[in-house]
Amino acid sequence: MDVFHAIKSRRSVRAFTDAPVSDEEVAKLIDAARWAPSAGNIQPWEFIIVRDPKIKHGLCEAALGQTFIEKAPVVIVVCADPQQSSQRYGLRGASLYCLQDTAAAAQNILLAAQGMKLATCWVGAFKEEKATEVLSIPTGLRPIAIIPIGHAAEKPRPRPRKPLEEIIHREAFGRSEWNINR
Repeated sequence: MDVFHAIKSRRSVRAFTDAPVSDEEVAKLIDAARWAPSAGNIQPWEFIIVRDPKIKHGLCEAALGQTFIEKAPVVIVVCADPQQSSQRYGLRGASLYCLQDTAAAAQNILLAAQGMKLATCWVGAFKEEKATEVLSIPTGLRPIAIIPIGHAAEKPRPRPRKPLEEIIHREAFGRSEWNINR
């Protein structure tokens, strides 16, 4: 699948069929994630694969009752290790770079899944402490994204996007003489 097609056709899916997602498919998704860029190539990420219904239920509770999480065949939780990033980049590494790095890894999972005809949803609305407890995440690591994965049982429509003219600035913020036809 063309990368631009994957980007533009990806949707947040919240309803899944009962069709399984194989370990081989999950491994491909994690492999895609580990190829994400990271500051200083530190790769401050860890991935937790969840199939157990009880643990998925706990994640659902941590995610403010988003029940589609427990209905997905598999869930990948992307975690950041701020300590790894801080060793080289200090506070900025711990508070920003590790989050950027794991976000890039999560996006790679979403796009790889789209290319594999799998459906996903990036869940960022969750109680971090509860998710940490449910997953027995060691002190120091932070869960950043919960990604339910399966085969779509729905086909969400594209959501509107802001026009380029509203979000592009030339040379400095506030200069809005962008013209796509230049």
